[in-house]
Amino acid sequence: MDLKSKIILISGPTASGKSLFGIRLAKKINGEIINADSMQVYKQIKILSARPSPKNYQKVRHHLYGFHDIKKNFSTGDWLKLVIKKIDEVKKRKKTPILVGGTGLYFKALTDGLSKIPKIPLKIRNQIRALHQEIGQKRFYQQLLKIDPMSVNKIKPNDTHRSLRAYEIKFYTQKSINSYFQNTKSNFKEIDFYKIYIDFPRQDLIERIKLRTEQMINRGAVNEVKNFIKLKVKKDKSVNKAIGINEIRQYLKNEKDLHEIIDQISIKTRQYAKRQSTWARGNMKTWLRLKPKHLNKFLNKI
Repeated sequence: MDLKSKIILISGPTASGKSLFGIRLAKKINGEIINADSMQVYKQIKILSARPSPKNYQKVRHHLYGFHDIKKNFSTGDWLKLVIKKIDEVKKRKKTPILVGGTGLYFKALTDGLSKIPKIPLKIRNQIRALHQEIGQKRFYQQLLKIDPMSVNKIKPNDTHRSLRAYEIKFYTQKSINSYFQNTKSNFKEIDFYKIYIDFPRQDLIERIKLRTEQMINRGAVNEVKNFIKLKVKKDKSVNKAIGINEIRQYLKNEKDLHEIIDQISIKTRQYAKRQSTWARGNMKTWLRLKPKHLNKFLNKI
């Protein structure tokens, strides 16, 4: 099996062992790891984002991890620009790029291309955010569906970030956000990729998530959130979606004890893993699906 000429994509639900598998594969085929996880780009949330450890960096070269400040948003478009450059750099060194992560939209942007949406003026963005703050997400979402009915199947009622994005695009361009997604083109051909999805059994994954959550707390997740709070990050920043931040805030306010927080984080992580799996079933149908017990066999064939 010749993988050295490919761009290898490794995805799977959170806590499925993607990072370790990526490192093992990289060692076998002289590869380098490139991040494809939207939370692992941030400098200040190492533990809660489950960013690979410095020990892993020593084994295999890693790229696009922990470089972006949490006070600034980081979009799929931002990632795509950087990752295209990184893939080129890795290939020029005669190495194999291996993209590892659980952010499905990143992979979709890479393989299918990203829509070229015009830049929305800051004045309009602020105006729409003020409206959202005034009427709340429930009424704002209803307003969105009135001006852009096509959003109903693409954006969930509680998804504030995407609701705002869809509203501002429709308001400024008079086009639905969906229309921009219909005419996209990738920088790469389908044949350039080798796609692997780690298909972890649900019950086993639940146990791994609980264990990992406990390890995060033991490794200093509470202090990480204390430092996060000191930075006074605005509520509209993407990093606020990181699981564990709001839960640990409750603990620091003495609203919940540590055991309750661990349970809450575990439950939210399980829900996130389920969403990832559901998304993969609809959008990663052509990917090679490997059960954990088959990973060694796959590596031995290379």
